[in-house]
Amino acid sequence: MSRDSLRIIEELKLKQGDTWRVLKIMSEFVQGFDELAKVGPAVTFFGSSRTKEDNKYYKLAYETAFNLGKLGYAIITGGGPGIMEAANRGARDSGALSVGLNIEIPTEQHPNRYQNLSLKFDYFFVRKVMLLKYSLLYVIFPGGFGTFDELFEALTLIQTGKSHKFPLVLVGSEFWSPLLDYMRNVMVKFGTISEEDVDLMELVDSPEEVVEIVYRRSKEKYRYLQEYYGEETSFMSQLRRILKNHEDRSHS
Repeated sequence: MSRDSLRIIEELKLKQGDTWRVLKIMSEFVQGFDELAKVGPAVTFFGSSRTKEDNKYYKLAYETAFNLGKLGYAIITGGGPGIMEAANRGARDSGALSVGLNIEIPTEQHPNRYQNLSLKFDYFFVRKVMLLKYSLLYVIFPGGFGTFDELFEALTLIQTGKSHKFPLVLVGSEFWSPLLDYMRNVMVKFGTISEEDVDLMELVDSPEEVVEIVYRRSKEKYRYLQEYYGEETSFMSQLRRILKNHEDRSHS
């Protein structure tokens, strides 16, 4: 076979591979949309997969997810160990829907056993869309590169207007304060971001603070949907019940 013929065959193989890759990506989007559209009001948790069960942030993530689950929120995580496991565990123990959006990576990631809705993704960017699209807000515990990637991508989407503004709640002053100080004292000073960009994040240290921020966000979301739709949708009905649960607990 001539060299030109071999080249043409290799080009066809490459193009065919790209075509199938596009179809695989589309199938992951379709699966994610189909499964998560029925989840209802949800909160997404991020944090290190290396956090152990006896770590205070594991316990904080568990308690936060448990309290939110008791109010009726679904909890979404990346499905792995550490903080993700703690949040899924808290959700499951509260009786709430515990969602894990798992991904195949060479190290560290293996699905935790506390998910009652588990999806598997091969592509990080598809998984990111699902983590963002179906969540009222992000709760972000101390973590590594993956956690920072999710935080800064969310910040970029909000800053550039590619996503609606939604709360990014950072849990743990001792971990996050140096980063926020760097943003204010260096990045703002150099003009690479504005002070308002830093204000997109809220820093807390307790589950109670997270619940109050989620409650505030839920009220804002409900009012917005009322104005947009004019009549109550299924999602709005669920959100209204959650708001009432919170108000009843606050007054008891």
